[in-house]
Amino acid sequence: MAISLKRPAEIENMRAANMIVARTLDYISTIIKPGISLLEIDKICEDMIRSAGAKPAFKGLYGFPNAACISVNEVVIHGIPNEYVLKKGDIVSVDIGSNLNGYFGDSARTFGVGEISKQDKALIDCSKDSLYFAIDFIEAGMHFKEVCYEIEKFILARGFVPLRGFCGHGIGKRPHEEPEVPNYLEGNNPKAGPKIKNGMTFCIEPMICQKDGTPIIGADKWKVTSKDGLRTSHYEHCVAIVNGKAEILSKSEI
Repeated sequence: MAISLKRPAEIENMRAANMIVARTLDYISTIIKPGISLLEIDKICEDMIRSAGAKPAFKGLYGFPNAACISVNEVVIHGIPNEYVLKKGDIVSVDIGSNLNGYFGDSARTFGVGEISKQDKALIDCSKDSLYFAIDFIEAGMHFKEVCYEIEKFILARGFVPLRGFCGHGIGKRPHEEPEVPNYLEGNNPKAGPKIKNGMTFCIEPMICQKDGTPIIGADKWKVTSKDGLRTSHYEHCVAIVNGKAEILSKSEI
């Protein structure tokens, strides 16, 4: 497994790409409300990314047709935007990427539409809190599997389960690089596999299901739901390992 190490200048280039993503999601958070369609959200995302001098990284990636993955309620990830109009009580994940001068950014957040149920709030909180827990936990020298294991334990302690078969990932001059970073331990030894080193850049993205994390791929070959058919949540940040700790690149300000 070849995990690339980025030079400080490369990390700064990635930070610039990720800031575009973060600022776009910041704006999206202000316009998520009943009455807006998924296609409207997608257009806003694409326009903001392009106006910042970048390209929407997902558009055309592996054949994906849109700038944003927009996943509503039971859809965990990879929802294709359509004419669906958000209504009060929905929850919606918006996942976007940017390509700025050959360097990639990637981040996702799940939003409540108007007033949402306590269960849905707990679901969203689990994805967000497990993400920040992992970022705080990471140190250079530990194994990636240790991070995966701790994320899984965090999710299970909240009463939820991770989506299986999908994971966080390395990122840099390609949108997806080594390593894979699942939200659960693969195998039975968290001390196995590659170790985290300064200069590594990767995305952590907890994908939370309620009872059964078995993935079901939709007829469109993109959208992913869980076997239990219940609502889901997704959060993601891009991080760089700097001075032994994980530094969030996908935030609006340095």
